[in-house]
Amino acid sequence: MYDPNNFTLDSGIFGFFYTILRPIEWLQTWIMKIFHDLLVLIGFQDGPGIAWVLSIVFLVLVVHAIILPVWWHSMKSMRKTQAIQPELMKIQRKYKGKTDPASREAMSRETMKLYQDNGANPMGSCGIAIVQGPAFMSVWYTLSAVSYIATGVREPLGAFTQNVAQDFAGSMAFGVSLSQRFLESDTHGKIVMGVFIALMCLTLFFLQFNNMRKNLPKASMQGSMYTMQKAMAFGFPVMYIFSGIAFPFAVLVYWITNNVCNLVRSMYQIYEIPTPGSPAAEEKEIRDHKRENARRAKAGQASLEEEALVKAKEEAERKAETGFQRQQPNRRKKRK
Repeated sequence: MYDPNNFTLDSGIFGFFYTILRPIEWLQTWIMKIFHDLLVLIGFQDGPGIAWVLSIVFLVLVVHAIILPVWWHSMKSMRKTQAIQPELMKIQRKYKGKTDPASREAMSRETMKLYQDNGANPMGSCGIAIVQGPAFMSVWYTLSAVSYIATGVREPLGAFTQNVAQDFAGSMAFGVSLSQRFLESDTHGKIVMGVFIALMCLTLFFLQFNNMRKNLPKASMQGSMYTMQKAMAFGFPVMYIFSGIAFPFAVLVYWITNNVCNLVRSMYQIYEIPTPGSPAAEEKEIRDHKRENARRAKAGQASLEEEALVKAKEEAERKAETGFQRQQPNRRKKRK
């Protein structure tokens, strides 16, 4: 529950983690302040709150740009791990119910060999969470702390002095102040923030649902893990409804921007680098086939189908000439 006289994120276990992340929080305040000042300089001062809203958006974009290389590496690692899921399931079924040390050792050996042969790392996909988690936890903390800095409950943080925090907290966007919360709002504020909460939940749901529908190997669309993923796809957005009503409006702006960035990134991954064996991979094969035929037609070359037909005819003619008999290798007779 929101307490205007006590910033709960500075106490308990949360306070310990956010104290460790203080350098990141300090840097984020300066990124927002610099973007805000630049936007005001080019004429956004006439739009109430727009400069601060856009500074939040730009902060999220900067964080995503920084973690992009880590995401790329994690995505490739996850793709390889997903591609070998059917083989992993075969190994698990092979040793199901066997608890003796020899069977457990053999299962572990075969699993590790499968990972090594395919260049997969079961922990490789954790890199993005290790980097992205603290970065966006810091954004949440920083935006949540502003109203407390403005009222003097919390000491200044980085570029957010009390005067800057008061300017941020009092800024209006869509008729709602950036420090305003759903439960404290009038009817207009509840409608605006309700729309933002709904968009936050819908973007998260579509991101997870689209990934399960398009980017999982068909063999993985079964079992307890798949059931758990479906439950998360439906459960997390519902949980966000209850969380969203406690967030200040600035946090909702950040969360929607972050969800949209994640959605765009996910759609690019599904379209260009899908998981092998997934519906998206099948669609990409069709697109690549059509694209190659178009390239060949433009260059005046034979299509893939025509090329395959020519090869089939040549193979048929070769078999007809040799009488479908396997040619024996020539061996030189040993000299006596």
